[in-house]
Formats: sequence, C-alpha cells, structure tokens
Amino acid sequence: MSKKILVVDDSRTDLENATNILESNGYEVIRATNGEEALMQATSQNPELIVLDVVMPGKDGYQTCRQLKSGEQTKDIKIVMVTTKDGKIDEYWGRKQGADDYLTKPYAAEDLVNSVSKLI
Repeated sequence: MSKKILVVDDSRTDLENATNILESNGYEVIRATNGEEALMQATSQNPELIVLDVVMPGKDGYQTCRQLKSGEQTKDIKIVMVTTKDGKIDEYWGRKQGADDYLTKPYAAEDLVNSVSKLI
C-alpha cells in the first residue's frame, strides 16, 4: 500500500509539480489549496506526511502547521514546509511551529523525495 501525502499549495503550478514528483515515486497524493482545506483533509484523510506551503492567503503555513501539531488527531503527522522564504530565520520559525523539514522553492525533485522518504 502506498503512503498517503497531503500537498498544500495555493499555486496551481507548484501543486502540480509536487504531485507529479510524489506520484511518480509511488506515493498517493491528496491536495489542498489553503490552510483551512489542509486542516480538513488532514483530519479526514489521515495522511502520513504533509508538504505545506508557507505563503498562502488566509491561514498561512506557519498557522496551519501550528494548528496541525496541536491537534490530537494530527499532531503526529510529519510536515515538510516548502516555501520561497529562504532566510535562516524563516526556517527557524518554521521548525519552531513544528515542521519536521524545510525546503525552499524552487527545489529539485530529488530534494523533495529525499525529504519525504527520510520522514516516512
């Protein structure tokens, strides 16, 4: 059985890119385009990992990550934050919210696959 991954990104291009990379590596992908949708998908679909964009309208990735890590049902889901925010402080803040790994865009397909495979 393939591992289920939730990809969350408000950019259709980035969402398609991550989905294609993960599906071609044997993962089952479910998708969300914002933080609220991500929280609903995480509780209803029980993914093993979430690839989470930071910059999104409404609830951003930091808020979403914090909420996921404090939820009883979702606290153990691994989270890889993926963002254009490439400063050391951005990564520090992402990890402080509970992210298990942090990738900056644009990323190589192998970087995403390596990050995911080391966490699940």
